Amino acid sequence: MRFLDSAKIWVQSGHGGAGCASFRREKFIPDGGPNGGDGGKGGSVIVIATSDLNTLIDYRYAQHFRAQRGQNGMGSERHGKNGQDTVLKVPVGTRILAEDKETIIADMVEDGQRLVLCRGGDGGRGNQHFKSSTNRAPRRTEPGWPGEERWIWLELKLLADAGLVGLPNAGKSTFLSASSRARPKIADYPFTTLEPKLGMIEFDHDTFVLADIPGLIKGASEGAGLGDRFLGHVERCGVLIHLIDGTDSKIVQAYKTIRKELELYGHGLVDKPEIVCLNKVDALSKEQLRRKAASLEEACGQKPELISAATGANVRPVLLRAHELIKQARAAEAAEKAKVLEVS
Repeated sequence: MRFLDSAKIWVQSGHGGAGCASFRREKFIPDGGPNGGDGGKGGSVIVIATSDLNTLIDYRYAQHFRAQRGQNGMGSERHGKNGQDTVLKVPVGTRILAEDKETIIADMVEDGQRLVLCRGGDGGRGNQHFKSSTNRAPRRTEPGWPGEERWIWLELKLLADAGLVGLPNAGKSTFLSASSRARPKIADYPFTTLEPKLGMIEFDHDTFVLADIPGLIKGASEGAGLGDRFLGHVERCGVLIHLIDGTDSKIVQAYKTIRKELELYGHGLVDKPEIVCLNKVDALSKEQLRRKAASLEEACGQKPELISAATGANVRPVLLRAHELIKQARAAEAAEKAKVLEVS
């Protein structure tokens, strides 16, 4: 299934049905009076988040969604049938934005979360509601209220706990494959990974989700390479795992390039906890490893993890360290939510 993380769609709720003008006509009841029924309510457009989906591909070729209009009222005080709702299912982690692509309408972050995006119009009242002592045969009715319509953007931001960042061919896909059951495509050419990949990491009775983000290059924030469109998928991550190709002759420059792109993208990515890993150490001599590790430590301000994703060497300790940082992030988030609930 093709991955799609952004889509623009048009939605419209159903119009309400019109009220009916009718009079009772029965034998032996010459003055039956008004008995026009009310119109039915128009259907609403409802968005539901589900964990069964991981892409917005359903909205690639179908972009217009209308709910059913309400049925008109009928005689004998019969109420028109309500219109059917239109339900749009989106992956958990989808943000719903207004047409300006800046105003956030909702953030669908929980499985089963439900949002009424466009409410259906109410049905009009029939003439039975307008009878009075001075108007015994009213012919007045109400038309149904119109539904709502709007253009919206759907933007998917994957709910990953940790994100893999680095230049192309830094070994991110190999790392994901070595640490989970995910099987991303692995090849020795740039931009092998064209879309984010997810893997589930298990630790005793706990799990966390690791996202492999397509490689960044210098100028990605200005659209170079694959651009920075996939960096939105690490906005929700609690920790970044920064992989650097140990066989690269300019590892310090490689580190600074990614950090610069994270800073230019913004949204707090540069402030997230970071685990720096020097990858492909199995291809380095002891002297090369010592020299490169020292220069990288000086550049990033922390001792880098020396790993080999291809052989699995030291991958587990990196995941354990990431797991601890994720637990801290989850605890901080829970405390923040509890504080908000206390205030409210």
